Amino acid sequence: MNETIVCTVGNVATQPVHRELPSGASARFRLAVTSRYWDRERNAWTDGHTNFFTVWANRQLAGNAVASLNVGDPVIVQGRLKVRTETRDGTSRTWADIDALAIGHDLARGTTAFRRTVRTEPQPVGSPPRPEPTWETPSPDAPSPDALSPQRPDPTAAVTA
Repeated sequence: MNETIVCTVGNVATQPVHRELPSGASARFRLAVTSRYWDRERNAWTDGHTNFFTVWANRQLAGNAVASLNVGDPVIVQGRLKVRTETRDGTSRTWADIDALAIGHDLARGTTAFRRTVRTEPQPVGSPPRPEPTWETPSPDAPSPDALSPQRPDPTAAVTA
């Protein structure tokens, strides 16, 4: 299926609204994206046209967006572009929505402090928790993991009594 994926840079225009739906958490907010260009006559940057998008976030992204975003925050949003057109009383209106895949603060315009959320995934009953993998790179002079494990006897070797 062909989808239009967009990446927009703009400012949060409305406070994110959170809703719990039967399908899971959902949040939405308006994003203002203003083009800027260099005006040679005035020798200065000038604001161009502003486009407004309704950004929709689902599940974990919805909760994180509500907890992290405020009006005026500079953000980068990547997601699927959805254009809706509606006609009422002979007047046609068009909206552009973005189903967000990722949302983040624009670090070119400020700083932020990232806090990882704890996922609460249900564990199957009776199954032990999965061990955390070892991510560290061993030092060159450290013994190999095989050297630390006890040697198992070779089952094909002859037994001497």
